[in-house]
Amino acid sequence: MEKAKISVIQLFALMFMFEMGTALVIPFGIDAKKDAWLAILIGMCVGIILFFIYSFLFRQYPNLPFTGYARKVFGKYLGLAIGLLYIFYFLYTTSHNIRSFGELLLSSTMTETPLVAIIILFVLTICYVLYLGIEVLARTAEVFIVILIILGLTGNLFVYLSGNIDLHNLQPFLENGWQPILTTGLLDISNFPFGQMVAFMMLLPYLNRPGLLKKVWLSTLISSGFVLSYTMSLNIAVLGVGEVERSTFPLLSTIGKVNLFEFIQRLDAIVVFTLLITVFFKASIFFYCTLIGIVDLFKLKNHQQIILPIGCILIFFSMILASNLSVHIEKGEYVDRYIYPYFHIIIPLLMLIVTLIRNRFKKKAKDEKIRLESNAT
Repeated sequence: MEKAKISVIQLFALMFMFEMGTALVIPFGIDAKKDAWLAILIGMCVGIILFFIYSFLFRQYPNLPFTGYARKVFGKYLGLAIGLLYIFYFLYTTSHNIRSFGELLLSSTMTETPLVAIIILFVLTICYVLYLGIEVLARTAEVFIVILIILGLTGNLFVYLSGNIDLHNLQPFLENGWQPILTTGLLDISNFPFGQMVAFMMLLPYLNRPGLLKKVWLSTLISSGFVLSYTMSLNIAVLGVGEVERSTFPLLSTIGKVNLFEFIQRLDAIVVFTLLITVFFKASIFFYCTLIGIVDLFKLKNHQQIILPIGCILIFFSMILASNLSVHIEKGEYVDRYIYPYFHIIIPLLMLIVTLIRNRFKKKAKDEKIRLESNAT
């Protein structure tokens, strides 16, 4: 691993933009219909519960990445196998995010540009930043989170001034009952994006003030959860639940309805640039996790020597991930619900249980040793 440190503010910026990712522009939680905003908040609560599992494991091994925990908890060989699974998970998720970004550009602004050209340029940019190190990525995040906030405020201002918001589109509350809300929140949204925060378990050894981890992580979860919930409510209020369901990128459609004085319109660039920022950082973090996971498992000197080879694999994966956008979305939904829980919940929970049992036996052995020594004296 690098000899680098990132500040609390930098970690918050990375985490916040990571959580936004593609979730900001897709029909996020729409399976809950008009109550999608509530499903997102429920998913956020699950993410908070997961944090306490991740936090406990980090406190046990504060100087190791997540792949290092696995070997400590499960042993050399099983831990190696789990570490390899996580590396593949990080690589696949990076590819998925890059492909989503490429598809948005193709469908919105660069319709004549080959998808492979967009992906190659995007991956090369990520490779360049990561070659410079995690500190450079973290400092860049400090700057771009300000730009992201400005874009968000500007876009919201224009949407409100356009008069397209109809709060009746959000009514009635609980129209379809609790079942779709709980199903969407607990099975889908808890994994994407809140469960994906497990990636930061690879980066926490770089944090310069580990004692503030709880405040940073929880503030990120809560703020990003409310932003995503609000954004989904805004989309439904402007477009209606039916159009949001049919739309691939509803935020793009919401901004596209802005028309002030027949002059201020076609503000799609705000959404595209927002996605460019959020996906860049999310893909960069997952890619970096892939790199340092490989370095940790195979005892390499540094991550820089493998950036380009892994980058080429990333480009290949991004292109073969799906034949078209609809297949890409279907695969993403399947993986979110049926594959990701193993990485976000089941394996970390098993690690927690094994660690608790091991600590209990160690405590008993220690107490027994103290008792025998006291009896001997």
